Amino acid sequence: MFENLTEKFNRVFKKVTGRGKLTEANVQDALKEVRLALLEADVNYKVVKRLVEDIKIRAIGQEVLDSLTPGQQLIKIVNEELSRLMGGERRDLDLTGKTPHIIMLVGLQGSGKTTTAAKLAYYLRKQGRHPYLVPADIYRPAAIEQLRKLGSQIDVPVYPSSPAQKPEHICVDALSRAGRENCDLLVFDTAGRLHIDETLMAELQRIREKTNPQEILLVADAMTGQDAVNVAGHFNDALSITGVILSKMEGDARGGAALSIRAVVEKPIKFVGVGEKLDALEPFFPDRMASRILGMGDVLSLIEKAQAQFDEKEAVKLEKKIKKREFDLDDFSAQLKQVKKLGSLEQILGMLPGMGQMKKLKQLKPDEKELVKIEAIISSMTRQERKNYKMINGSRRKRIAKGSGTSLQDVNRLLKNFAQSKKMMERLTRKGLHDVGALFG
Repeated sequence: MFENLTEKFNRVFKKVTGRGKLTEANVQDALKEVRLALLEADVNYKVVKRLVEDIKIRAIGQEVLDSLTPGQQLIKIVNEELSRLMGGERRDLDLTGKTPHIIMLVGLQGSGKTTTAAKLAYYLRKQGRHPYLVPADIYRPAAIEQLRKLGSQIDVPVYPSSPAQKPEHICVDALSRAGRENCDLLVFDTAGRLHIDETLMAELQRIREKTNPQEILLVADAMTGQDAVNVAGHFNDALSITGVILSKMEGDARGGAALSIRAVVEKPIKFVGVGEKLDALEPFFPDRMASRILGMGDVLSLIEKAQAQFDEKEAVKLEKKIKKREFDLDDFSAQLKQVKKLGSLEQILGMLPGMGQMKKLKQLKPDEKELVKIEAIISSMTRQERKNYKMINGSRRKRIAKGSGTSLQDVNRLLKNFAQSKKMMERLTRKGLHDVGALFG
């Protein structure tokens, strides 16, 4: 999402590299470009003005640390100020006190509220909670049905709403039913409009008054840029929201909403939606987002993703197989499937330090279809062939290519890459590399 902004920041920082001191003159020149880059990213102009001034005050006249270049010192200052701008530290949901807790999702139509409700329920269930999804949008029967289907996919109960009921009655009745469903938390999916109006706000206020939710979260579409900030302001004035969930952060938006919304509305971003799948909701960490924007990667988030997806016992088994030189194509395929769970390859590469600064990353654009092709090739092999790839001769390769709908060259390339990967893993294991699970904690 922040590719263009990252690229522009890196150009700015390179210009001040090599100077012994950050003077008013070179900082001023750099900040002109920082200001322009932020404005082009659709960041609120008042926020840009304040941020640039704060960076200037800190940067001018600072002696460069022995181990840092002027550019790195400026990166450090910008990183800290960007993080502070977006809230400074992670703000989690307030789920203290008597249960059941209530999270009320609000927002305009099309912002992704219904899908976000299911994503949030899935996230909370993984945290040990027992959520109850409540469809309160009576104006779109399809939304009620959609939430029922999503709830069944993630094994979360859904209140049986009817378009004939009033939204506030749905929420009150769902609250009374939560105990019978063995649920300790409710997620209200409320109605939206194409634009803000008094009728919508009055309805949401009635729900708030009758149920007293612990959290009122605005679901805002990050793709709408400054409009998302304006919408947040209106909802906050009417409902006193407790936080924001930015949806569609994986898109091609310029990032202005993420950088502006906390400073303008003074309410924290608590989650970001990073994909269409129901597990594509991430807690928002201002410091990690600042690092991503500056091309410094986000290794902590990558580690947490890996910890959530990789099975430690399986990792130990894998290490043993590698040590015994028993790593085969079945294991290779299983590892690819695990990696796919971490997100797109482009997202994974973007979390690695320095990758955001590589101009070639845009051209790299890893082709997800290649993984599908690899899985198809391996699935077309016999069990014996997957266990011993060396037995796959010319005629077998032709059969595998035909069975998987790929070319002979694709099969040859896979086998060559697998052989190289196998040798590399065995070499690393001999040198004392700990099991794969240890890499992630």
